[in-house]
Amino acid sequence: MFAKSQTPIDFSKQLIKGKIAELVFEQMFRRVDGYTVIPFGYESIIPELVQYAEREDRNGLIENIRNAPDFALVSHAPKQVLLVEVKYRKNIDMEEVKETAKRICAQWKLAWIFYATPKGFYFDFCADIGHQHKLTYLDESIIPIEIQEEYLKLIREFI
Repeated sequence: MFAKSQTPIDFSKQLIKGKIAELVFEQMFRRVDGYTVIPFGYESIIPELVQYAEREDRNGLIENIRNAPDFALVSHAPKQVLLVEVKYRKNIDMEEVKETAKRICAQWKLAWIFYATPKGFYFDFCADIGHQHKLTYLDESIIPIEIQEEYLKLIREFI
């Protein structure tokens, strides 16, 4: 469940930070017209499977579902569905970002990744991250800068 060098309280702190990042993502995209946000992660769509997670998973179905991105983001114009993994990081480590994107792409080829940091928000297509040497800031044509700044204040306040 948590790394050997990590205490249960450290694990809980990381979990809370991740949940805050997920809430920020969800609330920001709900604030603007043009998107429908659907919780998509394992805990959201199939909570009854949690009881089977520790049992043998011969065909890998539960493990595949467990690694599902956190949200389905439906863009209304053009009509498009993006699967989005949400992460919080105090600082961006590009090697870790590339490794995370590679792992996500292995199972979810068309997934996107959203990073919430105290410095700003990043939003990229996972398949592109391996070719880049930096992350792309969340474009203000997607979420206006005023809204991003409001949620950035929340990130800084709560984390």
